[in-house]
Amino acid sequence: MLSPVIIDKVSRRTRSIPAVATSSVPQSERRDPAWLRPGILVLAAICLIGLFSTEEAGYDTWWHLKTGDYIAHVHALPVPDPFSFTTNLGKPAYPGEEQVRHFNLTHEWLAQVILYEIYAAGAPGLVLFKAFILAALCGLTGLIATRRSGSFYAGLAAAFAASMVAVEFASDRPAIISFLMVAVFVAIFEFRRPLWLLPPLALVWANCHGGFFLGWVVAGAYSAEALVQEFRKQPVEDALRIWKVSVVTVAITFFNPNGFRVLETLFRYRQSYLTSTLIEWRPPYLWGAPYSFDLLLYAAAAVLLLSWRKVRVSDWLLFVAFAAASLAAYRNILLIGFLAPILIVAWFPRRFHTPTFAGIAAVVLLAVLLIAGVARGSFFQLRAALWQYPAGAADFMRSHGISQPMFNTYEYGGYLIWRLWPQERTFVDGRALNESVYRDYRRILYNAGSPNVLSTESQRLLDQYAVRVIVMNTFEYVTGAFYPLALGLGNPANEDWKLVYEDPQSIVFMRNPPAGLPVLDKARGTVDHMEAECTLHIQHEPEYPMCAHALADLSLRAGDNERAKRMLSLYLGNATQKDPSAEQALRRLLQ
Repeated sequence: MLSPVIIDKVSRRTRSIPAVATSSVPQSERRDPAWLRPGILVLAAICLIGLFSTEEAGYDTWWHLKTGDYIAHVHALPVPDPFSFTTNLGKPAYPGEEQVRHFNLTHEWLAQVILYEIYAAGAPGLVLFKAFILAALCGLTGLIATRRSGSFYAGLAAAFAASMVAVEFASDRPAIISFLMVAVFVAIFEFRRPLWLLPPLALVWANCHGGFFLGWVVAGAYSAEALVQEFRKQPVEDALRIWKVSVVTVAITFFNPNGFRVLETLFRYRQSYLTSTLIEWRPPYLWGAPYSFDLLLYAAAAVLLLSWRKVRVSDWLLFVAFAAASLAAYRNILLIGFLAPILIVAWFPRRFHTPTFAGIAAVVLLAVLLIAGVARGSFFQLRAALWQYPAGAADFMRSHGISQPMFNTYEYGGYLIWRLWPQERTFVDGRALNESVYRDYRRILYNAGSPNVLSTESQRLLDQYAVRVIVMNTFEYVTGAFYPLALGLGNPANEDWKLVYEDPQSIVFMRNPPAGLPVLDKARGTVDHMEAECTLHIQHEPEYPMCAHALADLSLRAGDNERAKRMLSLYLGNATQKDPSAEQALRRLLQ
């Protein structure tokens, strides 16, 4: 018989944690051999790391690395901006733009230094760093789900459910640190230890990424839950500790280059035309790819509603906050990717009864996943996707010492910063620093409504910024829309701009190129480049074949039937759904 002292200790410990829906561990799980679950965990970890070990392929990766390089060697934040010659031109387009600019230049400084130091130690390290962060996030999802459900295999399923959304974020950006920190904060509050670690983690987080305010959301949810427990006469023993730690955690995040102005900055983002044009800041398409986000969102909502009388306050608060953030901007959907699997297994109306063969089945499935990933070459891609960047153009400009004012496409700005600074500075790049310059950029790129001739407006703006060299790609690859500027520059009637370099990644025009620099036939070279560029991207990303459709239409209008046939065949060979009009056009050409 237990002594009263022991009973009292157990009772107090039980009251210290809000009620959690957990099921008893099924008998079949207790019969697993001692080696099985550790083996499953090792296999699962290798699979997740392999899944997230994708090529360095983010357009923003390179300016993050160069910023980290700059901070590490200059020992100062990059203010004023050293990398773009247009950053401080023109008047602010909206109140507070200077604050947003300072925020964008400084809020990720510590993560940028970390990324640079890892890359400097060896490029594969950057791929593995990203993979370990996302694998750790999925692992924490599984750990919390196991605790909440009482089922090891439910936790395993939750981890891989999270991975279906996390794979969309496998890029080398500081934002992934915010997602991991959210998972770490939730895990610490769930396990109630070590709470003392939250303030120092929050301080690091606040200097790695502006998403640190999500730590306030997590701390606020668990603090509110403890408060509600008090009002319900179900006191939580460590409630005072939760409140104290939460206050210190929020307070210490003030010590970053922008203090507490992060929420104000987010409000300013919503006023920005530039931000509105970026896909990641738009709401996700409901029932659009990735479907895993929609399924998890709706399934979690359904489970919470079915079990609403029992659901914890913190679960409701976190779900509402994370769902609202995810529905506001695509860049936030991993918050639901992390939380939804936990809520589904925790509050599913029926207990999880694991079949006796579940362990062996898990080993087989994980082994098949690992073998398939390695065989297809999609796992452990410890390299940079140089096919995606203007590497050849950068080599060309470096070797010829070209340092005249440059116009470049938005997606190439980051790589050009990495390769060409301080020889060249960009016109625009992924840091989104100048609203009025970005508007001018779009007017130039889309050639003011004149698709085949360089418009007077585009030339005026190029002259206004004294641009003498243009480095660009010619398509927006998701939609397939081509950039009319390339055709305007490539028109033989325009004698001011000369084609001096092209390869499948990029094309370079110069105004008054140096004596002795070879000039290419731009009438043929521009369109040939567009075909090569489109073909290269479809080879690597066949799910985005629309550039071939756009180029086929362009070729038909120009009377180039042979190119139109090649492009229509390429498009239809990779299209994800039938396109009767394109099929009919190809049949006519073949006849």
